[in-house]
Amino acid sequence: MPGTVGRVPTPPAATPEPSAVSQVAAAVLAHPWVDTSLGAPQEWDPAVRALVDVLLATPVPMALYHGDEFVMLYNQGYSELIGDRHPAALGRPAPEVFADVWHHPGVGDVIERAYRHGESYLQKESVLPFEQHLGAAGDHPVFTRGHSPVRDSTGRIVGVLTVAAQTTQLTQQLQSLSDFAAALSGTLTLDDVARVTLRYALHAFDADRVSFAVDDGPAWRLVRRLRGELLDEADERLPPLWRPTPADSPAPVVTTARSGVPFFAGDGQPLRNSAVDRHDQKIRALAALPLRSAVIRGGLAVGHQAPHGWTAAERALLAASAELVGQAAERARRFETQHGTAQLLQRSMLPERLPALPRLRIAARYDPGVDGNAAGGDFYDAFLLPTGGLGVVLGDVAGHDVQAAARMGQVRAALRALALADSRPDAVLTGLDRLVASLGTETGTQELFVTVVFGVVDADRGEATLASAGHPPPLIRHGRPDGTATAGYVDVPTGAPLGLGCRPRTVTVPFAPGDTLLLYSDGVVERRWQDLSAGLDGLAEAVAGAASGDPRALCAVATGAVAGATEDDVAVLAVEHALKPSRSASMEMPAEPTAPSRVRHWLTAQLTEWRVPEAVIGAAVLCTSELTTNALLHAGTAARVEIDLSAERLLVSVADSGTRGTVTRAQTDTLSSRGRGLGLIEQLSDAWGTDPTVRGSTVWFEILVPNG
Repeated sequence: MPGTVGRVPTPPAATPEPSAVSQVAAAVLAHPWVDTSLGAPQEWDPAVRALVDVLLATPVPMALYHGDEFVMLYNQGYSELIGDRHPAALGRPAPEVFADVWHHPGVGDVIERAYRHGESYLQKESVLPFEQHLGAAGDHPVFTRGHSPVRDSTGRIVGVLTVAAQTTQLTQQLQSLSDFAAALSGTLTLDDVARVTLRYALHAFDADRVSFAVDDGPAWRLVRRLRGELLDEADERLPPLWRPTPADSPAPVVTTARSGVPFFAGDGQPLRNSAVDRHDQKIRALAALPLRSAVIRGGLAVGHQAPHGWTAAERALLAASAELVGQAAERARRFETQHGTAQLLQRSMLPERLPALPRLRIAARYDPGVDGNAAGGDFYDAFLLPTGGLGVVLGDVAGHDVQAAARMGQVRAALRALALADSRPDAVLTGLDRLVASLGTETGTQELFVTVVFGVVDADRGEATLASAGHPPPLIRHGRPDGTATAGYVDVPTGAPLGLGCRPRTVTVPFAPGDTLLLYSDGVVERRWQDLSAGLDGLAEAVAGAASGDPRALCAVATGAVAGATEDDVAVLAVEHALKPSRSASMEMPAEPTAPSRVRHWLTAQLTEWRVPEAVIGAAVLCTSELTTNALLHAGTAARVEIDLSAERLLVSVADSGTRGTVTRAQTDTLSSRGRGLGLIEQLSDAWGTDPTVRGSTVWFEILVPNG
C-alpha cells in the first residue's frame, strides 16, 4: 500500500529545523518494532501505516498509543513535549514511560477511556503533569489535548491518537483536527479524501463554503461543499461531484495550488473572477492553502460570507489541516494508480464475457482480497467444448503479486487448450499437473501451489462430470417444485494440488433442470478464527436458503455467506440448469441526460410485450431508473442494460466502464442517485448485487415472477 512508514515524509518548506523532524522520523523507522505489539512495519495494518505516515509528516505534536500496552510512537513535536523521556520512550508502553504520573487524573485515565470505550476526549486548557521535563522551571504552559480512538481497516480499535498544542484557544478545532487525522488515515481514494476533508473543514472553521482541488493532468478538478446543503447519510457516501476546471482558472484554490503560495482575504470579493453561482458571489473572506505533496498538486479553500480576520492560530490550524490533506491525497493518488494497474491486470486475465446458452445460465464473481492493491491468483472460466458440453473451471494459484497473476494466466490458458483436445476432467488435470511441475522446475521453485476443480456440464444428459486437484468440493443446489431447495457438496476425490504428481479421479452426478452448480475458491469459506467445516456449513446453508437458483444471485449469496472479512481473494462461478429457456434483450445507453428516460420506455415496452405482470414491470422500471441515473451521474460513461426473463424471475443488470468501485450490502445507499438510493432497490427486488468487470462495474437486481 502506498504511504508506508518505509518512506520518510518530506517536511514542508515552512517547517523549521527539518533535520530534527528527520531525526525523529529516522528513529521511528530504525526502531525494532517487531519486538512490540505493533510488529514488523511491513505487516502493519494499512490504516495504522497511513496514520503513522501522517503523524510523522505533521509539525503538530502527535503520539500514537498502540495496543493494550499503549506502546508509544510519536513525532518531533511530541518529543519536545516529553523532554528527556525521549528517545527512551519510543516503542515502550506509556504506563512505563510515565510511571510517576500515569495514575494522575487526566493522564492515563483519558487514554484508557478512549481505547476501552471508543470515545474521543478533549482536555481543554490543561497543564501537563510532566512539564518539568521541558526544562522551563516555574513555567506552566497551558495545553489543549485531543484523544481519539484509532481503528484498523476492519473497524477494530487498536490504539489512541493524541494531538497536543500549547494554546488556550480553538480547543474545539483541535479536537476536530485529532478526529480529522484519524479519519484521513482510513481513506484510500481521492474521493474518500475529498469527502472527509470537506466535511471537516466546513464544521471546524464554521465556514460557509469549502472547496478542494487536485491536478487532473493538464487541467484541474474541483469539488466544493456549502453550509446548509441538504445531504442525507446516503449523499455523504456518494462519490463527490467533481467539476472540471481549466488549467489557467483564476479560482484562488487553483491559483494557490499552482503557485504553492497561501492566499488570505479578510474582506472583499475573492471569488469575483471565478464564481459559478450566487453562493460563490456571496463569499467575502477566503483562505486558500496549497497541499504539501511530492506527487500531487492541490489546494484547500475555506470561505465566509461575512468579513473574517484570519488569526495566526487559525492560519496555523489551516496549515496543519492542509498538511494532513496533502499526505492523504498523495497516498490516495498512489493507491489509485497501483490499484487500477493491479485490477486491470487481474481482470484482463479473466474472461470478459461468459457463454450465453439457452438452457444453461452462467455467472461469476471475483473480489480481490488483502487491500485490493495487488493482483491475485484466483481464476475462473467457462467455455463450450467440441462435444457440445460446457467446460467450467475455478482455480487458485498461491500468491498476491504480478507473478501469481501471470502464472494464473498460464494455467488458465493451458487448461482450456487441454480441454478442447480431450475434455475428460481427469485427463485435463493430469496434463495440467505436468505443466505446473514443468513451470516449477523452470523457475527453480517448489512453492508453486495450484489447486483447481474442472467439470463438464451436459445439459442434454442432465449430468455433470467433475475432477479436483486439492480444491474445495463443488456445491450443487437442488431446486424443488414447491420453491424450496437443498444444497449438498459433491463427493469429488480431492487429490493433490497440481505439480505434486496429481492423479485425479472423476465423479459424475445428476444435474437436472432447476439445479445450480457452484464452484468457489477457499477465500469464500476459510476464516482464520474458525474451523473450515463451519465455513462449508455456512455456505451450504446460505445457498439452500437463497430465493432462487439464479447464478448471479447465488454468486452474491456465496461471497457473503460466511461472516467476517477474508484476507484471501474470492472467486465464485455458478451454472444453473434452467427449467425453461429464458428470454433476453439488451440496450446500449449513451452518456446523455435523456438516456434514463429512454431506458424506462424501452424496458416498459419490452416487458409488456413479454406479458410480465404489471407489478413486476413497475418495480423493475423504478429500480432500473435508479441504476441508469447512477451510472450517468457517477460513472460518467455509456452503459449497457441487459434483461433476462425466466419462468421464475426477472434479472436486470446495468454495466458501465467507470471506476466507482464496489457496493456492499452494508452500504445499501452507496451508489444511489440523490435521494432514494439503492435502499429502494433493496425494498423492491428480491436480490441485488454488484460485480466488478474487466472494464468497470455491473450492478444488478432480480425480482421473482409470481406463478400464473
